[in-house]
Amino acid sequence: MNKSSILLALLLSIVVYLVYTGVFDVVELTLAIVIGLVTAYVFEMELTTGLRGVSIRRIMLGVYYLVKYFTIIEAKAHWSVVKVILSRNINVQPAIVRVPYKVSSDYSVVFTANSITNTPGTIVVDLDQEKKVYYVHWLTPTDVSDEGAYREVSSEFEKYLSRIFG
Repeated sequence: MNKSSILLALLLSIVVYLVYTGVFDVVELTLAIVIGLVTAYVFEMELTTGLRGVSIRRIMLGVYYLVKYFTIIEAKAHWSVVKVILSRNINVQPAIVRVPYKVSSDYSVVFTANSITNTPGTIVVDLDQEKKVYYVHWLTPTDVSDEGAYREVSSEFEKYLSRIFG
C-alpha cells in the first residue's frame, strides 16, 4: 500500500466528516480520525485512483476553495433564497436546466455536482456522462441556455476543482 495514498484518503475522510457534522471538539475529532483510518485503509485505492501526486499548491488551493465556498458562495446563495422566501410577491419560476461540465476527472465531476447540490437554490437531479451535462433543478434561473446555466451555476466551482483534481 502506498503510504501517501492512505494519508491523503485519511485527510480527505477527516475533513469531510468534520465539515458535514459541523462539530469540532475532541470527541468528534477522535471519531473522525478513527472513521478516517478505517475508511482510508479499506478504500484507499478507490479514493486515490486517478489523483495526481499530492502537492502543497493543490492542498492550499483546496483549502482556499473550501473557505471561499463555505463563506462567500454559500452566503450569497443563502441570501438569494432568503429574499425569495421573504418576498411579498413570490414570482419564482423554478426550472430544470441542462448545465454542461468541462472538467474531466471523476473527482472534479463529483465535487462539482456536490457543490451545486449543497448550494441553496440548486440541486443536481441527474448526470449524463455521455453528453457531459448535469440536470439541475434551479430555484431562480436567470439564464437557461447551456452556456448561461454553466456560467451561473458551475463555472466558479469548476475553475478551482479542475486545478485541484485535474
